Amino acid sequence: ANPCIGLRKGIQLVNPPLVAGCRLGRYEDGVEISEEAFRALPEDAELILLRPGEEWSGCKWGEIERFLRAFSNCSSGVLHAAQGLLSGEEAPKRCKLLSDLIQNLSENISAESRKEDEAWFEGVESRFKTKSSYMRHSCENRIRGYMKEVGAYISAVPPALQMKFSGVAEAMLEKLKLEKYNGFYFDRKEETKGRLCTPEGWFSCQGPFDTEDCCWRHSINPYGNKESRILFSTWNLDHIIEKKRAVLPTLVEAVKGCDGKEIDWEYFYRLLFTTDNLKLVHIVCHKKTVHNLGCDRTKIYRKRKTGRNDRPLCSHTPRSWVQTSKTKQKNDSKLSKNRTTKTSHPIAKKGSA
Repeated sequence: ANPCIGLRKGIQLVNPPLVAGCRLGRYEDGVEISEEAFRALPEDAELILLRPGEEWSGCKWGEIERFLRAFSNCSSGVLHAAQGLLSGEEAPKRCKLLSDLIQNLSENISAESRKEDEAWFEGVESRFKTKSSYMRHSCENRIRGYMKEVGAYISAVPPALQMKFSGVAEAMLEKLKLEKYNGFYFDRKEETKGRLCTPEGWFSCQGPFDTEDCCWRHSINPYGNKESRILFSTWNLDHIIEKKRAVLPTLVEAVKGCDGKEIDWEYFYRLLFTTDNLKLVHIVCHKKTVHNLGCDRTKIYRKRKTGRNDRPLCSHTPRSWVQTSKTKQKNDSKLSKNRTTKTSHPIAKKGSA
């Protein structure tokens, strides 16, 4: 059969708009078809009509071939399923997913040490010997950055209250040090449930601040290769209740109005540094609009236990400092008693003589 006749029938059936400069290409790989090559095409060839300026890189059959090579037990059923995935309106998204999958299949994800995957460590300081230690450090750096912002916010506090604000910040810093700056969030070797990745190192986008999850199903494994490690640095630990627009201003208000009340600095700590208020999001899902969310006003102060010896305080001193002060008071008291006892002995002897 003459392919030109088939083409004319197809044009009559589809009735595409006539645009000068259109080109004909192979659907499978986007290669442009010349008039001579067109006559040699098989009857079942799939073609695509491109307008001027349009590009088509193909339907990724080459990717499917590479995908199938990754599995020794591939079959015609798998091929048929793959062909079905790459047809229809969702084909572009599925092609992207397939490309990502193929890339990940070739990654050295399971390798952990520098010796096992030297390429992954290119550009990484020599002090890091494992992937997990570097990923933990990268998370710590993010949290440290948030802590620096808290410290810098003291300029927004009236001078008379800066000591109190500084005390709250110091309490948070002490807790962060104890928790090692929550670096376990990015550490796949961490055994706690708090880590944000699978044991293999896969991270999933948690979606914008105003949604439950990510509709795009963004995922990444920075443990796989150098490129993924670098790309992961563009993902954000986003504050649901905004740090600068809501949390820190509310903390300053709490300091200003804390007469007779104790600030619950641990509530602010959770909002600033933990996944109680942090979401890991792909850069596409990081909305930079105003969140219009505020702190819970019922939680900014601690409920004080009433008692005969209780004295309402505006807590601006870290607990560790309070414990140290109490211990010092006890030691000072003992020292004072000893001194009194030593000076009273000569008097007692003199009186009894």
